[in-house]
Amino acid sequence: MQSTAKTPSEYVDSLPDERKNVIENIRKTILDNLPKGFEETISYGMLGYVVPHSIYPSGYHCDPKTPLPFISVASQKNFIAVYHMGIYADETLLNWFVAEYPKHCKTKLDMGKSCIRFKKVNDIPLDLLGQLVTKMTVQDWISLYENNLKQ
Repeated sequence: MQSTAKTPSEYVDSLPDERKNVIENIRKTILDNLPKGFEETISYGMLGYVVPHSIYPSGYHCDPKTPLPFISVASQKNFIAVYHMGIYADETLLNWFVAEYPKHCKTKLDMGKSCIRFKKVNDIPLDLLGQLVTKMTVQDWISLYENNLKQ
């Protein structure tokens, strides 16, 4: 479900009441832990945390007018989704997250290549998400992105 919101606050305000608090908590966790340089925006109809053009003028190779995406958060019909491009691109980071998840959450990990799905919105491991967010700087992400893109 893509939102037509123009700002992160507008995105949160557009959510059903039972999702607003959950998304606000995830948003706060990300913003409290996000390394310097990333910027919060609306990206692809979701909350987005991107490398702005002021740091990476080339933008996203699929659409250079779009800032380089890093993390996105969306309230989907049946779950909350956190998309972390670093997990998709860095096997070491993925392995760390998969090993840490059971230490923070009783539910089984449900994820795709970059998408972590939370069906039980009251059982989201915010502390683990906070740790994950700190694991990659803007420069780390740009380097990893460029190395993977050129292969």
